[in-house]
Amino acid sequence: MKKIECIIMDWAGTAVDYGCFAPVAAFVESFKAAGVEVTPAETRTYMGLTKIEEVRALFEIPRVKEEFRARYGRDYNDADVQARYAEFQRVLFATLEDYAAPIPGVPEVIARLRAQGIKVGSTTGYTREMMDVVIPAAERMGYKIDACVTSDCLPAGRPYPYMIYQNMIELAIPSVDCVVKYGDTIADIKEGVNAKVWTVGVILGSNELGLTEEETAALPAEELEKRKADVRRRMLEAGAHYVVDSIEQLPEVIEDINQKLANA
Repeated sequence: MKKIECIIMDWAGTAVDYGCFAPVAAFVESFKAAGVEVTPAETRTYMGLTKIEEVRALFEIPRVKEEFRARYGRDYNDADVQARYAEFQRVLFATLEDYAAPIPGVPEVIARLRAQGIKVGSTTGYTREMMDVVIPAAERMGYKIDACVTSDCLPAGRPYPYMIYQNMIELAIPSVDCVVKYGDTIADIKEGVNAKVWTVGVILGSNELGLTEEETAALPAEELEKRKADVRRRMLEAGAHYVVDSIEQLPEVIEDINQKLANA
């Protein structure tokens, strides 16, 4: 009988870096160094893509494209993309380890799932070099996974399914029916949908909500529920099978999926 054998986690905004702030700040600073503004909200729209692809997406925003043209008297080109990506990496690497703290509840729930025999893979918009910083830092704070796949040596990153499939290969998972993809961005949801695996979105701590722990706690309950409802709607519209407030609800979701698999 089929059951969930593997959960594939995203990193920033899902497992670590509550609110997904490390890449947001680095994108903003990268464009600022060229005299062009991108806003945190604009960077969050494309979060979850590989970082070089997000730089390209930011350049394609009409306002950004026009601002660049006005400043430099020409359209941007690939050299400009590479220059902003290089600056993004410089800023990110300077702070990356500071944003590796696990989101509350993640180490405990993941340890419990691993104890039940569920393997834990991961996908990310970060490169392997970036993850070489994040993984050991997160492990020192109690969060450990079984596999981490980046898009560096694959045909493409999100929203394509290749990183999920590579996790399945490395962890010897025989069927997409036995996999849960868990993430905090619309790109995560699309990645899971395209891989034909069970797809679960998370709201609190997510890029889509975009709040720190302190901001989340300070927000009036009615306003927080309104914002959470908006994130839930967008994730469901993107194809998520489930959307949870936090990882504490994930074991219950897995039980529900296992029941569906048993009934099927």
